[in-house]
Amino acid sequence: MSDAYSREQQNNSRLDELSSKVSALRGVTVNIYDNARSQDVIDSSNEVFANLSTSLKGSAGRLGRMAQQGNKVAVLKIAGMIVGTVVVLWWILGFFW
Repeated sequence: MSDAYSREQQNNSRLDELSSKVSALRGVTVNIYDNARSQDVIDSSNEVFANLSTSLKGSAGRLGRMAQQGNKVAVLKIAGMIVGTVVVLWWILGFFW
């Protein structure tokens, strides 16, 4: 009887060890998944900033062509919009600092 009881204890001990290893493996798997998901967010952010950079370069090129053509009214309008945007951003950011 004692032999069966010691084997049962040994089985329970091994089962507990196995359970802790499975839990650790599950934790590692979840961490890998979270890391992969955050990498996807980083990659998509890089794409957004690359598209923004391309768009800004195109807009700057168009503004340069417009300025070379001598359309002074349009250049003054754009300059006014830029100054207005800077003032509004400065005013908005003043609330947070």
